[in-house]
Amino acid sequence: MAARTIVIDHGSGFLKAGLSGFNEPQLVFPSIVNYTPCRENPGPSYARRRVSLGIDICHPDTYSYPVHRGRVLNWEGVEHIWSLVLEKYRLENEDSPVMVTEFPLRERADRQKTLEIMFELLGVPSILLADQLEMSLYASGLLTGVVVDSGYGLTRVQPFHLGCPLRSSAKMLEFAGQDLSAYLCKSLFKEDYSQHNLFQLDTVATTQMTKCYVPQNLGEALDFCQSLPRGSDERNSYQLPDGTPVELTPMQRLAPEMFFSPEVFDLQGPSISQAVLDSIETCEASMHPLLVSHLMACGGNTLYPGFTNRLYKLIADHFSSTKATMWVGSNRNFSVWLGASVVAHLSTYKSKWMSKEEYDESFKL
Repeated sequence: MAARTIVIDHGSGFLKAGLSGFNEPQLVFPSIVNYTPCRENPGPSYARRRVSLGIDICHPDTYSYPVHRGRVLNWEGVEHIWSLVLEKYRLENEDSPVMVTEFPLRERADRQKTLEIMFELLGVPSILLADQLEMSLYASGLLTGVVVDSGYGLTRVQPFHLGCPLRSSAKMLEFAGQDLSAYLCKSLFKEDYSQHNLFQLDTVATTQMTKCYVPQNLGEALDFCQSLPRGSDERNSYQLPDGTPVELTPMQRLAPEMFFSPEVFDLQGPSISQAVLDSIETCEASMHPLLVSHLMACGGNTLYPGFTNRLYKLIADHFSSTKATMWVGSNRNFSVWLGASVVAHLSTYKSKWMSKEEYDESFKL
């Protein structure tokens, strides 16, 4: 069944898709749709708008994210994105089954809506809905450990034992990549900030990818940055469209500190390291050494320089009597998709697939 499975990992910020068996997804793009009035029948109503993928540069104020912090807010947008993915891959793999990763705490109604879209509107032959964090665990080849996932919309911690999630020990923080982006936008552009300004969005994305890092000690890093003469470090600057250089402040470069000191950024909740510690502490004491020695970091935020080192040190210092080990793959921003790609080939998951016939029997009158 799974030889040519189409794997879709639809996150809050990005969608990753491709055929199973590859070492990385073949399609990666922002999970964004836009609505523009139809020329032949312009108007504000739902029926008179056209949905399309991405940001329309002529109408930048019309875009939105159909998935927000792991929850679907716009099923029409989700359906449009999925239809484009399937259209691409079914040209040569018409009868391919489809695997969709999902938020672990998704409501039953959301699962049924996913099945309805896939079977009734998109006509897939069979489908498997897979837990995102479980797939991340399998991407590392582990069955037991603690998955620490920080993406665009959510930061989550989930311990597993022999492939089974320990739900009562799960932790979720509602600050993630989108909050870091919002902080940088407001900090860089102040009163001129607009979430629909494409230049600002591009500037922030570039700053995040090339300038930001996690310090090992915030106080020491701030003292060092502030001691440097202005303009002495070219990594502290970016250019406006007219070529004018702008100097980044120390806190702008150290913005990913947000995950370790949320109170500094006026964010609620514990830090990511405290969430990991709390998660492990709520498990049986006999399991602590095994969990601490099998920590897995994944998600795009863990790619910031210094992120995994800082997290590892904080966990290792707390559990000083146990040797801590952190698994960090180079493609850890794709861990969910990679794990799903592996699971698609496992015969042990055969019973979890649902065919169109089974769907008709179970959900249709």
